[in-house]
Amino acid sequence: MSHNFANWYLGWGWFIWLGFIFLMFSSVGNWGYTYRAHQKYGQPRKEAIDILNERYARGEVTRDQYTLLKSDILKA
Repeated sequence: MSHNFANWYLGWGWFIWLGFIFLMFSSVGNWGYTYRAHQKYGQPRKEAIDILNERYARGEVTRDQYTLLKSDILKA
């Protein structure tokens, strides 16, 4: 009985192990891809007014620019 098993394993058994290894790597790769995609697109999108508020808080725009840009954003 072990002789038949040895012949089968040497003939096609490697193919089963190769398939198993391929499935393991593809599963890990798929998990990694979906994890990164959810990290990228799962976060709430910043609105233009939020970005403007952050820029004003950092001092990148003056008060006059801020009021002008804010009125333009709120019109749209």
